[in-house]
Order: sequence, then C-alpha cells, then structure tokens
Amino acid sequence: MRFTNLDMDALRSFVAGIEAGSFALAADRLGRSTSAVSAQLKKLEDQTGTKLVQRAGRGLALTEGGEVFLSYARRLLNLNDEAVSAIHGPELEGWVRLGIQEDFGETVLPQVLGRFARAHPKVRIEGRIGRNVELREKVAAGHLDLALAWDDGTATRADRIATLPLCWLGPADEEPLWQMNAGEPLPLAALEAPCILRNLACGYLDQAGIAWRVAFVSPSLAGLWAATAAGLGIALRTPVGRPSSVRVLDAAEHNLPSLPTLGLSLLSSATPHNQISAHLATIIRQTLWGSLPEAWVLAA
Repeated sequence: MRFTNLDMDALRSFVAGIEAGSFALAADRLGRSTSAVSAQLKKLEDQTGTKLVQRAGRGLALTEGGEVFLSYARRLLNLNDEAVSAIHGPELEGWVRLGIQEDFGETVLPQVLGRFARAHPKVRIEGRIGRNVELREKVAAGHLDLALAWDDGTATRADRIATLPLCWLGPADEEPLWQMNAGEPLPLAALEAPCILRNLACGYLDQAGIAWRVAFVSPSLAGLWAATAAGLGIALRTPVGRPSSVRVLDAAEHNLPSLPTLGLSLLSSATPHNQISAHLATIIRQTLWGSLPEAWVLAA
C-alpha cells in the first residue's frame, strides 16, 4: 500500500478556513493570498481523493468526508506543534498558574497538563480547580496567569473561546419527583453561592413565574451530580462533564423555561505577556477545539 504524506501547510489552511468560516478570512490570518489558500485546499483534496468542503450560501460547509477529516487534521496539527515545541521546550523555564472550572477538571485538564508537560518539562504548572468568582478574582489580582471561566458578560471577543448550551438536568433512570401540577415549588440542586449558574436558574424560573426552592446545596460538582441523580432536585448546567446518572430534561415536556447558551472564556492576567502563558493558552484552545462539538467552539 502506498501512503500519502499530507501537506502540513495545507492542513493548517484547511482548519483555519473552517474555523474562520471562510478561506478569505483564513488567508488574512495566515498572511497569504486567498488564491494561495484555495490552492492548498485543492492540493489537500487531491491528496485525500475526497471533496472536503462545499458552498453553503455565502459561506462554507464541510462535506461528510470533510467532517471526518477535520478532527484528524486538528490532531495532526496539534501533534506537529507539540513536537516542534518539545524540541525547544528545555529553553522555557519558570512557572505558570492555571485556574479551571470544575466542569472541565476530568476532561480537558488532564489533556492540557499532559501535552504542556511533555512539550515544556522544565516549566512548573500550578493548577487550581475553582469556582467562577474565585477564578476571575485571582486573575484580576494577578494570582493566576490564565483561567478557563464562564462568561459573566464582561468578556471581550478575544477572551471568548466557546458557547455552550444550558440545560435542565434530572435523574437518568426515573422521572423527577417534582411535578408542575402538584402545586409544590420546584426543588433545585445547586452549588453554594455565589454561583453564576445558580443565579441563572433562579432568574429564568422567576421570569417564567415558576415557584422554586433550593432543596440541595453542594460545595462541589460531585455533590451536585449525586443529588441530581438521586432526584433530590433539578439542576441547571451545561452538558460538559455530565455523568451517565444524569440526563438532559426536555424543557417543554417538563414545563420548564427554555434556556440560552453560556459563553466560555480564557482569561489572562494583566501582568506582562510571556511565552509560557502563550504556549499554555494555545494548548488549552486546541484541546477544547478537539473535544467540544464543532458548533460550540468559536473561531480564534
């Protein structure tokens, strides 16, 4: 069998074009002409023997083959960049402080720490799993260099990294104990205040005229999942990190308010920009792009 060596520049142009929504925007970001980027896409389609993109109105859409290929292209680029960084990794020494939401502690954090440690073995990472308010305060005070936090409405466009759907959650194996027609207030399972998602749940229920009570309060996400799985209360979260013991409830079916999306931001401290933080931020973004559904992530 004859193997094909894919062109890394063409891969980068392909991924940049999809994330930007057009190859004209990708050309600007890559510092190339639109015709050069289009030629790279044509080269990639010739190498794979598959049409990867198609016109969709004024924009671009992936073909079925392109959807499959995109995840591989991102992984190839990540590995390429990681290999190049690893060669120069020993030149980077020092330490970096990262804060991250508990929702991403078991999914994103291990990948990020593993990739960064392999690329920069002489850099010490101080990690903190924290609540949204705490993470934002520590970034503002310069006690954290980077933090992955929910958008409270103050994030800039450069900070935003993804937009995740909010959903009502209940036990997976049974119907929630609460019923709208029973006349009882809706029991909520929530994290300790202050909590942005707790505030959103109460606010949307108030707007809908639905009486509620806080039935279970937990200092940790593990406790919240356990209470929700046991049917002690309904929770409002994103689907990230949701255990199999908890399911997404159909809002209309349970007479619950429909919910919008919630932004996810990568915050940086106001301290002078440094190469270590920049490398870690790149790995965080790439890891999220590879692990979250494409519809949730925002172009860089």
